[in-house]
Amino acid sequence: MHRRALLIALAAASIALAAPSAAGAEPAPIPIATPLPPDEPPAGGAPPPAAPAAPVPDVTLSDEHSTTTWAHPVDELPIYTLADPHAHRITHTHLLTEDGFAEIYMVLSSHVDAAGRKWLKIRIPGRPNGREGWVSSEALGNLHVTHWAIVINRARETLTVYDDGRRRYVAPVGVGKPGTPTPPGHFWIRERFKLTNPKNPYFPYALGTSDYSTLSEWPGGGVVGIHGPFGEPGRIPGHPSHGCVRMLDKGIAWVGAHVNLGTPVRII
Repeated sequence: MHRRALLIALAAASIALAAPSAAGAEPAPIPIATPLPPDEPPAGGAPPPAAPAAPVPDVTLSDEHSTTTWAHPVDELPIYTLADPHAHRITHTHLLTEDGFAEIYMVLSSHVDAAGRKWLKIRIPGRPNGREGWVSSEALGNLHVTHWAIVINRARETLTVYDDGRRRYVAPVGVGKPGTPTPPGHFWIRERFKLTNPKNPYFPYALGTSDYSTLSEWPGGGVVGIHGPFGEPGRIPGHPSHGCVRMLDKGIAWVGAHVNLGTPVRII
């Protein structure tokens, strides 16, 4: 009897496990692993490849009218046609001007390449006029900003000075003769001499620019200067020079005392 009762009890227990509960609820399902979203790696797996970094846009540093950036070089490094060390080399930076002053480069914009290297687009002083190129930022020192600008109109025989885009001063000038014209283009002031002797033909100031005249054999390489009347004030305004820009004493005294190095000079 005892054995029969045990068998009946075991059978009843098996039926109870297989049947729904008295409340009619379904048995709890066996849990299964939830799949991860496609962009999430399984635990311990390698992360997905990083998206390429967005290119850094170039930054304009000079409009050559109300804001102009310039710098002295600190090293002699190549200047390239592109912001790329494998591009064609135009020339290299040099440290001094023809007169032994610290050279000045006008900086037009900056660029960061895919390797994170910073480049600067510059105007290049020297022959031929008008060259531009890219140089590693390591070639130049601190960046300086000027808000002065000069426009020389050869036809009107005038020099106009702007400060932060506003006209500040206008004066007559003497420019190059037809056979030795003052070359047009975008230039800047690289040197400034303050002269104390009134007998000096350049008195009272002489400003050396990045413009080079048609006379390459001229002393100093033919740099176009902005200076005093060269002993001929009666020929201003006019076209009396070999390419330089002559001003009356009063005019060059004002310009020399106000504008600074790196000031852009546009000759039209």
